[in-house]
Amino acid sequence: MKMCEKNRKVTIVGAGAVGSTYAYALAQAGLADEIVLTDFHADLAKGQAMDLVQGVPFMSPMTIKAGDDADFADSDLIVITAGAKQAPGETRIDLLKRNAGIIRDTMSRIAASGCEGIVLLVTNPVDILTHVAIEASGWDRSRIFGSGTVLDTARFRYAISRETKVDARNVHGYILGEHGDSEFPAWSLTTVAGMSFEAYCKQSGTCSDCGEAMRQAIEEEVRSSAYHIIDYKGATNYAVGMALTRISGAILRDEGSILSVSVALDGEYGLHGVCLSVPAIVGRQGIRKILHAPLPGPELERLLESGKRLLQAQNSL
Repeated sequence: MKMCEKNRKVTIVGAGAVGSTYAYALAQAGLADEIVLTDFHADLAKGQAMDLVQGVPFMSPMTIKAGDDADFADSDLIVITAGAKQAPGETRIDLLKRNAGIIRDTMSRIAASGCEGIVLLVTNPVDILTHVAIEASGWDRSRIFGSGTVLDTARFRYAISRETKVDARNVHGYILGEHGDSEFPAWSLTTVAGMSFEAYCKQSGTCSDCGEAMRQAIEEEVRSSAYHIIDYKGATNYAVGMALTRISGAILRDEGSILSVSVALDGEYGLHGVCLSVPAIVGRQGIRKILHAPLPGPELERLLESGKRLLQAQNSL
């Protein structure tokens, strides 16, 4: 597979709040030479593209347009944000089945186009739908993965940076597992200035409390952030748009970035046939390598429990 260096093309499936915000963030970052928006409602894609393209004079030169299935074939990256919203009285399983149908149909059309690029899943529940997408396409697991807990990890690092009073870019750590209620922070992998979170807090004297109470508060904040945002404004879109731009940069620039994306596991961490978030090296070819982090017993148990929950939901399909 060869990616064109002079024309990095990204096609976005779904031009709603998340898809359009991601397109805006991607355009501002100057990572793509061509951005294509597609949507079941063609006029929505046309309107979003027209609104964005009129800002090109303020950005790097690029093409922004509405498109269709024909754009899949030569796309370097296809990002799927399309999905149904939960209807009144509809169960989570019913919604999952509807979105699974949407993803199966979308992936069959992408596969039929002959696309040799990468597919990034965003539609929720992202872990289960990433599994559905891989099955529907027949592609190697390295070429299809989900946004996973990349945003949750950013929320985690921000919360720690606030407590330690340091730049969030100097905080390293990951939220692992399901992008959902069973996700958890890998405290064993969390460092500030190369030191463990606890060691840094004790040395710096800037933390109000580095004990279990703070850890639980941070974990709950990360897990409930999306619920609070949705309660306040109806949807999350800004931070996820920036998270998707971060993942896109890792792919389009072949960065070899280590990101907590949702990947299909085949024996890693003792899990099979399930997609969830663990550290993985991301580059031009997609997933270069899934990293097997040395998790202590309690964290490994939480990862296994998260995988079990996801398998149960998958079986409902």
